[in-house]
Amino acid sequence: MNIKGSIVALITPFHEDGSVNFEKLGELLEWHIANGTDGILVLGTTGESTTMTHEEDDAVVEYALKTVNHRVPVIAGSGSNDTATMLMKSQKYADMGADALLAITPYYNKANEEGMIRHFTTVADQVSAPVILYNVPGRTGCSLSVSAVERLSKHPNIIGIKEASGNISFATSISRYLSDDFVMYSGNDDMIVPILSLGGSGVISVFANTNPKETHDLVAKWFEGDRAGSLAIQQKYLDYIHALFCEVNPIPVKEALNAMGKQVGGYRLPLYEMAEKNKNVLYAEMKKVGLL
Repeated sequence: MNIKGSIVALITPFHEDGSVNFEKLGELLEWHIANGTDGILVLGTTGESTTMTHEEDDAVVEYALKTVNHRVPVIAGSGSNDTATMLMKSQKYADMGADALLAITPYYNKANEEGMIRHFTTVADQVSAPVILYNVPGRTGCSLSVSAVERLSKHPNIIGIKEASGNISFATSISRYLSDDFVMYSGNDDMIVPILSLGGSGVISVFANTNPKETHDLVAKWFEGDRAGSLAIQQKYLDYIHALFCEVNPIPVKEALNAMGKQVGGYRLPLYEMAEKNKNVLYAEMKKVGLL
């Protein structure tokens, strides 16, 4: 399975009391499908799954699968720094019908290279849904090595990598292992075009939360051969994308959605409301691109 295009790393909306707002989640899913989003990722970093219970995670996956109903692929974030927990969650979401699973490197534990590889292969060997690796060292404090990616790319049930290191040299190095059976997605919204130029298949995007059509169009134009048009979208929104990361994700993107009237709620500690000076930066960039 090769999902091409814009996959939104969807936020999880909360009620004022902090509980998951499933009605709003349904609205967001419908909005994304209507605006051309090519795939939905729930329970990623942007989805705040690290502060949600296993029961809440399960309910979000179940609700998303039922609501989307095969109209676009749904990927479930099933990662953990504990391999046994990641396996348990991955098996559950695969059985629910998730089209793919996003599995993260073992944060805090870190692991040596063989442990890192077995962290992923233990899951990929035992689940029916295909696995996408998630490399985000800025979050986890550890990174897949080039040699580990080479080995993992050959596993028949590992179909790709979300590359979010921000290191174009690393991305270039692992691009040698891309094929019809192993693809790469940009995990950094300011590097979508560079990753596409290396043979990438699209983006797993924070930016798409507020701009689903534009993110879809950016990738679609690239594959249609309109490289200049794709680059123009990347450059137009670059400063706004940077503003979306002026504080730790997903704080700014939820603030942006609320400013747009989407009413997605707040955060769970340790995430907290943006500093006023950063809100002003975000709002200024939103105005420049017509979101406010």
